[in-house]
Amino acid sequence: MSAPCEMAARSGTGAPMNLFERWLTVWVFLCIVAGVALGQWMPAPFRFLGRLDVAQVNLPVGLLIWLMIIPMLVKVDFGALHEVRRHVRGIGVTLVVNWLVKPFSMALLGWIFIRHVFAPLLPAAQLDSYVAGLILLAAAPCTAMVFVWSRLSDGDPLFTLSQVALNDSIMVFAFAPIVGLLLGIAAIHVPWSTLLFSVLMYIVVPLLLAQAWRRWLLARGPARLESAMRRSGRWSTLALLAMLVLLFAFQGNEILRQPLVIALLAVPILIQVLFNAGLAYGLNRLFGEQHAIACPSALIGASNFFELAVAAAISLFGFQSGAALATVVGVLVEVPVMLLVVRVVTRSKGWYEGRGAV
Repeated sequence: MSAPCEMAARSGTGAPMNLFERWLTVWVFLCIVAGVALGQWMPAPFRFLGRLDVAQVNLPVGLLIWLMIIPMLVKVDFGALHEVRRHVRGIGVTLVVNWLVKPFSMALLGWIFIRHVFAPLLPAAQLDSYVAGLILLAAAPCTAMVFVWSRLSDGDPLFTLSQVALNDSIMVFAFAPIVGLLLGIAAIHVPWSTLLFSVLMYIVVPLLLAQAWRRWLLARGPARLESAMRRSGRWSTLALLAMLVLLFAFQGNEILRQPLVIALLAVPILIQVLFNAGLAYGLNRLFGEQHAIACPSALIGASNFFELAVAAAISLFGFQSGAALATVVGVLVEVPVMLLVVRVVTRSKGWYEGRGAV
């Protein structure tokens, strides 16, 4: 094992949840309140920010998104890719659930709940946009938070690191085709040029910048990298909160008209998280994989790279779209639902290893 891999395994998966991560749902709720209130009381500044566009990219949004994403991608060590050979079955389950099940199951759930079950309760003009947001959310596997979930469930840190590196490598090439395919099946038109531009702006360029920064920091010692990740994490946190306030300032009128929308959008997200976590966990047990491998495999299949999903939704559909709102609902439910999944996979270790029921 290389020294960078070993250090990343310790720092990336060994850190406990910080204050922001533990109370993410509370911060998102406060951002909803603050954004809606500010958007109603001071609409002019937000309209001004909304007009700061260059080549279909809103400049404040682009800056905030890079501040959110780059510090998270610095944590990814692509030198860990060779570790995938150690647990082929676990990696196989991860790839099947993340790329062959997760986006397609979410598209199905969106069609069932948004287009049919909840359709009378939702604004008709936004139905397609809500479905698109759910698809974007499911097509982006988790990158940063899965380190936290793995640590809380005593998951294997090197396996966690290797599956994140592999997923991020695949995401560069698979995100746009999968999103384009599923949106096309759902009869939602998105220009391919805009979709590819989003991948370039919010996956490729941040990934290259993050890895260049990582290499520069590592050249100055592992301690320098760990210190930089801690400091930059604060900027990422502030950027996410600022982005949410902006989003809800633009979404305020819609939310005030139909406050039930957020709860309805949470239903397919919740079902999808539990379904994919259970599927990955069960398949790993069926194939005889270790519990320490099954936990991170199930957790990455359940959680999402919601920062990327929010960025892509805003780029493709705009601040005021149902797609942007749907991706933010994913942020809202992330922590409580994932903590539930962590609790289940941890408490069920005896059953998993064949020592009887929980």
